[in-house]
Amino acid sequence: MPEPRVSPAGDGAAPRAGERAAFEAGAGAAARSDRAGGGAGPPAGGGAVAATGAGGAMDLATSEGAARERGPEGPPGPRGTAPGDAGPGGGGPVGRPRGLWADAWRDLRRDPVFVVSALVIAFLVVIAVRPSLIAGGNPLSCDLGRAQEGARPGHPFGFTAQGCDVYTRTVYGARTSVVVGVLASLGVALIGSVLGGLAGFFGGFWDAALSRVTDIFFGIPVVLGGLVLLSVVTSSTVWPVIGFMVLLTWPQLSRIARGSVLSVKQNDFVQAARALGASSARLLLRHILPNAVAPVIVVATIALSTFIALEATLSYLGVGLKPPAVSWGIDISNASPYIRNSPHMLLWPAGALAVTVLAFIMLGDAVRDALDPKLR
Repeated sequence: MPEPRVSPAGDGAAPRAGERAAFEAGAGAAARSDRAGGGAGPPAGGGAVAATGAGGAMDLATSEGAARERGPEGPPGPRGTAPGDAGPGGGGPVGRPRGLWADAWRDLRRDPVFVVSALVIAFLVVIAVRPSLIAGGNPLSCDLGRAQEGARPGHPFGFTAQGCDVYTRTVYGARTSVVVGVLASLGVALIGSVLGGLAGFFGGFWDAALSRVTDIFFGIPVVLGGLVLLSVVTSSTVWPVIGFMVLLTWPQLSRIARGSVLSVKQNDFVQAARALGASSARLLLRHILPNAVAPVIVVATIALSTFIALEATLSYLGVGLKPPAVSWGIDISNASPYIRNSPHMLLWPAGALAVTVLAFIMLGDAVRDALDPKLR
């Protein structure tokens, strides 16, 4: 009985022959599909068909979709990263993490509250710098023959009890409010952040001394302090009012700065920099300040609206700005006795004051929401 003939390639020859046959069959099927479709493109499924080594077929649409998701620069990185940056351990481009300020700016641009308030504030700043762009008259030019008259062509807001144009005085009053609010906020933020930051960083005697001093200032009512301190001032400029606001309101910012520095000082990256020999100045300016300044900015932005309202209140009470200065508080004070007969004298400056304060409050709330890590 003859022995069966064995293939020279051994037992693997038959499987390889089957694989070649399957591949040729798959290629022939693809060619017949192309001829049937007139060579117009891929099959109806949207992807090409390739034969596998085991004699089967695979749709290439899946691999093409995965390639599109990866993109030309590698796989997408996690949320909060930019594409094209090296991942951890150099294992490929997975994205660069965005910082706090980049995330905050991205959120602010998409927040309609921030956009609206920023536009209103930008308009106020423009008319504060150049009020003559929309008001061509002189706020100190008055005509008693037109006292308490209503709106007329060229004078849309009417006239005051002295015959001054209400529209012109309302526009020029924005300069005083913006200057007082911005300068007072900057002064309070500078003094409070420096004193509070140093006390929180060094601690010890200076921290205890600052805490006792701020307790004393917190016991002084702001409006009552303004009545006492500003009643002896005869200047009609904004500097006494700004100095009073800075003097009595810096302790609040110092407490905020102190707490923020104490919180950041305990982080590991600060301890690591200290262990590597970083000086106190480098720790404060390079590592602590950039991470502790966000709460100070938020509180200073919200306090700006408070300073504008406080200036109007003190001017209304007669101890803030004094004539011939142009202020919404002065106009509201002068118009109060005539509110029944000539309400327009009061409504326009009071409305401008309310809109300005509301715009800065909305801006502060939007900045707070963008910088608060607990809301992310």
